[in-house]
Amino acid sequence: MQMALVGVSKSCFLFSLAFCSLLLLLIPALQSPTSQLDAPQPRPQIKSASAKQPHHADLPAVKTTRKYHKSRLELLIQTWVSQAKEQTYIFTDGDDKELQVKSRTNIINTNCSAAHNRQALCCKMSVEYDKFIESQKKWFCHVDDDNYVILPSLLRLLSSYHHSQDIYLGRPSLDHPIEAAERVKSDGTVSVKFWFATGGAGFCISRGLALKMSPWTSLGNFITTAEKIRLPDDCTIGYIIEALLEVTLTHTHLFHSHLENLQKLPVPTVLDQVTLSYGGFENRRNVVSIVGGFSPAADPTRFKTVHCLLYPDTEWCPKLKSGHKN
Repeated sequence: MQMALVGVSKSCFLFSLAFCSLLLLLIPALQSPTSQLDAPQPRPQIKSASAKQPHHADLPAVKTTRKYHKSRLELLIQTWVSQAKEQTYIFTDGDDKELQVKSRTNIINTNCSAAHNRQALCCKMSVEYDKFIESQKKWFCHVDDDNYVILPSLLRLLSSYHHSQDIYLGRPSLDHPIEAAERVKSDGTVSVKFWFATGGAGFCISRGLALKMSPWTSLGNFITTAEKIRLPDDCTIGYIIEALLEVTLTHTHLFHSHLENLQKLPVPTVLDQVTLSYGGFENRRNVVSIVGGFSPAADPTRFKTVHCLLYPDTEWCPKLKSGHKN
């Protein structure tokens, strides 16, 4: 009798094991296909202004130059800047009354040189910083005129931190800290190493940290600091924060510049990034691989396509039928 019970128990166990194995084989077939390879779908238009615009406590600052007003800046004003006109400030080096009237945006002539050199770049960054401090806003976010800022993603990122903390957010363009020769009063030099967030991808600084930067940054001191280490504006920001204030850069892969291979950015994640960019004259094909209502010829930067996926009710966006792909 005991042997029979053991035999029955073994049979039940083997049957259960076989049944579970069969279920494991069937489950993948019953599941719907993975959506990882699907392109992003248009997101429902959010009517709340606070949901689609940066909070009034944020100051997105766009650095540009007069010669790019037509080819770069007008695209930004048509797309993401249109969702945050009051909060966004554009820093340039020449007056453009026609663009200012037509766009009704905050365009500031820094009176800096239009040259693309260290002195001119640092001059503009100095004006950006002073404007932020004057504004009393809580977050200073700098981008270039070839960046698309995905505003909902920016809001989500900043909401993870408090503006009174020492926060420096961005993405390095190098895989190692930069080393600079710091000139000292005795005419000697010391070597300093620090990380910096590349301005080409954008970066954000909390007000609490920005106020601590004031001795080396405000009222023209930024230019003096940059000359001390002979590095461009974004490097100088990193030098002040990491080397002088000893605050660590918070690395994030949500910021993107034209220096990286944008085609490798996974398509389903594109709308979750904070900034996007595109290649210049030397590499026009370096754009995000996203499809939508515009052909590559009509939208070579893919910024219009991204914008219409984020804000499908925009009047100039093509009205796509359900399931339509270019």
